[in-house]
Amino acid sequence: MSEPHQPSTCAAATPTSPPVSREQAMDAVRTLLRWAGDEPTREGLHDTPKRVVDAYAEWFSGYHEDPQDYLRRTFEEVAGYDEMIVLRGIQFESFCEHHMAPIIGRAHVGYVPNGKVVGISKLARVVDAFAHRFQVQEKLTAQIAACISAVLQPQGVGVVIDATHQCMTTRGVHKRGVSLITSQMLGSFREDPRTRSEFLKFIDIDGGK
Repeated sequence: MSEPHQPSTCAAATPTSPPVSREQAMDAVRTLLRWAGDEPTREGLHDTPKRVVDAYAEWFSGYHEDPQDYLRRTFEEVAGYDEMIVLRGIQFESFCEHHMAPIIGRAHVGYVPNGKVVGISKLARVVDAFAHRFQVQEKLTAQIAACISAVLQPQGVGVVIDATHQCMTTRGVHKRGVSLITSQMLGSFREDPRTRSEFLKFIDIDGGK
């Protein structure tokens, strides 16, 4: 994977950092291991810096992706279909940008097409592209909805995310068994209570667990 990470054109503008080499990244992991109180040269930790850097390349691959690309191939031969399309229960993993701790959850995405639809797997890819970055759940929710709205230009878009944050389950208040729910409604999903209600009924968060 090429370095450094660069933000996608579908994300908010972010300052560009100087390039970081793979060896510099591994040195940073060794520093953290020593700071934690262990010795990175011992047998069990000898290859840990390499493994962590490899894992980061996978976890944060979203910085190398433009989510809009996944939505550009659309289909118009849908026999006039203009009702709601919902993909629910899209599992994802992300990382909290405040503590670098995992965020594990499910995204539910719906839209009302305006003459064209997109392959359903592409919706899941959009979720992953944004999730594979350091995130705040509220921002993640808004980014997914805005991206779908900008490219597909549907009548409306709805995104609901239900996730657990290990920055509060494994540290700090140590509260387990709780999840955060966020939503972003655009177009008819925001303006028409019936459309919003239909979407929320379709995703049935509690019943879908």
